[in-house]
Amino acid sequence: MLNKATYWLKDNLKGDPFIWSIIMLLSLISVAVVYSASSSLAFQKKDGDTVYYLIKHGSLIIGSLVLVWLAHKIDYKYYSRLSRLALIISAPLLLFTFFMGTESGGATRWLMIPIINQSFQPSDLAKLALIANLASMLAKRQGNIDDFKASFIPVVLWCGLICGLIALSNLSTAMILFSTCLLLMFIGRVPMKYLMMLVLVGLIFGTIALAIGQRLGTAISRVKQFGATLVDDNAPIPDQAEQAFIAIWNGGLIGKGPGNSDLKYFLPQSSSDFIFAIIIEEYGFIGGVLVVFLYLALLYRGMKTVVKSDRAFGGLLSAGLAFSLVVQAMINMGVAVGLGPITGQPLPLLSMGGTSLLFTGLSLGIILSVSRGDISESIIEPIDATA
Repeated sequence: MLNKATYWLKDNLKGDPFIWSIIMLLSLISVAVVYSASSSLAFQKKDGDTVYYLIKHGSLIIGSLVLVWLAHKIDYKYYSRLSRLALIISAPLLLFTFFMGTESGGATRWLMIPIINQSFQPSDLAKLALIANLASMLAKRQGNIDDFKASFIPVVLWCGLICGLIALSNLSTAMILFSTCLLLMFIGRVPMKYLMMLVLVGLIFGTIALAIGQRLGTAISRVKQFGATLVDDNAPIPDQAEQAFIAIWNGGLIGKGPGNSDLKYFLPQSSSDFIFAIIIEEYGFIGGVLVVFLYLALLYRGMKTVVKSDRAFGGLLSAGLAFSLVVQAMINMGVAVGLGPITGQPLPLLSMGGTSLLFTGLSLGIILSVSRGDISESIIEPIDATA
C-alpha cells in the first residue's frame, strides 16, 4: 500500500519536491490558524458557528491545491501565449472595478461574482498576467535587449498601464508588482540606464495615479502614523498594530498553543491581514520563524530555476512569481511586527481570503511547471525557442 502511494505521488506530483512540501505545510498551517482566528467572526456573523469558516476556508484551500496540480501539469511555455490575452482582459477589468466595483474600506477593489456570491479582485489576475507577459517579452527580446524602441518601450508601457491602474485603489499591491517588474528586467539584462528611467516614470505616474485615485488620504495617514512611532515613543499606535503587538508578546517562545489565542477576539482582521500575529501568539517565536523560513525557502527554490531552466522564459517566470509572493508575505509579516505601515496585504496561502487563494495556487502551480523542465517535443507543439 505504501509503495502504491509512493508511486502515485511520483507520477502525479512532478516538479520541485521542496516546493510541494512548502505548499502542503503552509496549507495545513493555514487551516489550523484560520479555524482558530475566524472564531471571532463566527460569533459576530454566524451565531457562533465556527465550522462555517472552517468549511469555507478549507474548500478554498482545496481549490487552490487543485489549481496547483492542474497548473503544474501544463507545459509552462503555454503560459506565454495565455498571458497576453489575460493582460488585455485585465486592463478594462481594472477600470471597470475602479468605477463600478464593490467598495470596502474606502476603495473599490472587488467585483462580486453572481450566483456564488464570491468577491474577486481583478488585481490578482492583472498581477499574474503582467508577470507572465513581462517574462515572455523579455525572453523574446534577449537578442536585442539594448534596443530602446523595440524592447524597452513595449515593456514599460504595459508595466506603467497595469501598475498605474492598480495604484488607483491599491497602492501597496501596485508597488509590489512594480518592484517585481524591476527585478525581472534586471535579471533579463535590461540596461541599468533604462531601469533608472523606469523608476522615474514609475514615480511620476504612480504619484498621478495616487492623486486621482482613492487611497491618497489613507496612504498619507498611515505613513505619518508609522513615521511618528519611529521618532516618538509616546506617539499613538493604531489599534490594529497595538493589538498585534500584544498578541506577539503573549506568544513568547513556544506560544499559547493551537486555538488558545486571546487577541483573536480583539484584533481586527485577525484571520487575514494580521494572521501572522495570531500564529506567533499560538505557536510562539518558533512558529513565526518556521513560517518565515518556509517563505524564504520558496523564494530560494523559485529563484534557483533561473539557473536551472534551459529557457529564458521559464527562469524569468518562476523568479517573478516567487519574488512577488514572498515580498507580499514579508510585507504582511513586517506590518504585524511593526516594521512598516499598515497595508492590508494578506499572507499568501495562509490568510483567509477568497479568489486570492486560488490565484496564489495558480502561481505556485506555474512555478512547479517550470521546475519540471521541458516536456517532450514529440507531445507538445513546437514553440518559439526564445519564448
